Amino acid sequence: MNKDVRSALLEGYTVPIRDALWGHIYLTPSLAALTECPAFMRLNRIMQLGPAYRVYPGATHTRASHSIGVYYLARRLLIQLAEEGADEWLSPAGVVSFLCAALLHDLGHFPYTHSLKELPLLEHEVLTGKLILAEPVKDLVINAGGDPYFTAAIVDDSLPAPDDKVQELNFYRKLLSGSLDPDKLDYLCRDARYCGVPYGAQDVDFILSRLHPHSERGVDIDSRGITAVESLLFSKYLMYRAVYWHRSVRSATAMVKKAILKGLEENIITGDKLYNLDDQGLFTLGAQQTNPVFSLFDMVKNGRLFLTAAEIPFDENAHAGVLSLSARSNLEKEIAGELSSLLGNKPDENALIVDLPEPISFESGLYVKDENCFFSDSSSVLSNKLADAFVASLRIIRVFVDSRYEDELSIHREGILNITQKWLHL
Repeated sequence: MNKDVRSALLEGYTVPIRDALWGHIYLTPSLAALTECPAFMRLNRIMQLGPAYRVYPGATHTRASHSIGVYYLARRLLIQLAEEGADEWLSPAGVVSFLCAALLHDLGHFPYTHSLKELPLLEHEVLTGKLILAEPVKDLVINAGGDPYFTAAIVDDSLPAPDDKVQELNFYRKLLSGSLDPDKLDYLCRDARYCGVPYGAQDVDFILSRLHPHSERGVDIDSRGITAVESLLFSKYLMYRAVYWHRSVRSATAMVKKAILKGLEENIITGDKLYNLDDQGLFTLGAQQTNPVFSLFDMVKNGRLFLTAAEIPFDENAHAGVLSLSARSNLEKEIAGELSSLLGNKPDENALIVDLPEPISFESGLYVKDENCFFSDSSSVLSNKLADAFVASLRIIRVFVDSRYEDELSIHREGILNITQKWLHL
């Protein structure tokens, strides 16, 4: 390994952080200083899985612990790849910038997990880039031996690459956001550990041993690593099915999202008020609003989640009319009006939510070196057709209704389903 790259990766890592998942994680003193700045400390006040603790009480781990775990795996990954020849296109400053990017990749993440996804807000990667380029993070990255702009550009791919660093920047981007990236490896293992479920655990030692550097693709695998990719993709599917998109988690997420969307549409709140909040700050903001829709915040906080009134598998062709939040808002009003005959009175506009999970992918763009093909064409049993089946089984349109209609729901569930299906196909 190039001696300068070796020094950047292996020397001066004397500050230990004890992690429940990976054990002792070592940082340089200047990298450790990044974990003590206000922007990073906010991540200690954001639960990684938001409302999932309602279903799995142990799921109270934070974005901060996850971020430190991603840094740990990113460093291990880069050591492995540098030893196999990646040091030819790596620079010491680039190495440190990449480690900073791994540590800080969630700096701009919204509170309460993905409740704010789909809303007309800046992407959290863009917010992360802005925070990295602002004080005090900017100076802390410089003190660590990194380049703040390069670090920001690794996380936020909308930032252009410096002319002399295009190849190295693209390499780091693919490492941090790829099929076998340290982010995914940490959150699957960590979330499974804290939820107390076996689905997400990955054999990280084996995975790293089967990765090989490629200057343009980031990493390739050999055929022995196919099982590791299969395990990761199937684990991701199981975690979405059992944890991330559990109906109670979806209900809490949809309630918070509905309130914030209404607030944004009516200019009650602005995006600037939502950026840089932690979980408690988000609920405090909701409590300060007088619009009735923000009562949803209080309901979520006190555990009174909406109940599932109907579940319908999403069909991309038949249900194109529910893809946008605004379309779903209109659909909610139509369904609520027709449900009045079944529920005894018309639910108000805040008592019913139509929820659709966002698109996700179970495909891998990894190249299998000794089979001379990409993963989808390899000897793996996980074909694109099976990956599509994973998505189809997970993307479910749900109608959630205020729990005060619990008795009516138990009596008229089939009627509610029929009304929902009718409006979905209009």
